[in-house]
Amino acid sequence: MSLEPLRVIATGGTFDKRYDPASGKLDFAPASHLERLLRQARVDPEPVIETLMLIDSLDMTEDHRARIVAACRSAAEPSIVIIHGTDTLPETARALAGASLPATIVLTGAMVPATIEGSDALFNLGFAIACARCLPIGVHVAAHGRVFAWDAVRKNRAAARFEPL
Repeated sequence: MSLEPLRVIATGGTFDKRYDPASGKLDFAPASHLERLLRQARVDPEPVIETLMLIDSLDMTEDHRARIVAACRSAAEPSIVIIHGTDTLPETARALAGASLPATIVLTGAMVPATIEGSDALFNLGFAIACARCLPIGVHVAAHGRVFAWDAVRKNRAAARFEPL
C-alpha cells in the first residue's frame, strides 16, 4: 500500500450539499465538508484538499470536466480522489480515462449529503482514499464498499448505489 502524497478534489454533488431550512431545499455550503470529514476520519498522512467547484453533477458541462482533467493533470500527487455528484460520475470518469494520466484516480460521491444523519459520504470518502492508495494507475469508481473500472459501472437509482454494468 502506498502512502505517497494524495490529493482530494471537491467538485460538489450531493456529498457537499446541506439542507437549508429556510428554503426547504438542498444547496451547497460556502465550502466543502472535506476538511472536517478528513479530520473526523483521522486520515494520515493528511491529503491535499482542492475545491475545484461545488456544483450538482446534473449541471456539469464538458468545460467543467475539462477543468477536472486539467486539475488532475497538474496535480503533483500520484493518487487522486475526486468527490463528484453521482448522477454524471461515469461521464467524468470517461473524460479522465481519455486523458491517459499517469495517476491513480478514484471517483466517489454520496447518495445522502455528508451533513445528514445516515449519510454514506464519510464511508465512501475513506473507502476511496484506501482504494487510491492501493489500486494501480488508472481511473476507478469506489463507493459502498465496491470498486469498479471506470467503464464498467452505472448508478442504480432505485437501489441508491453503484453497480457493475
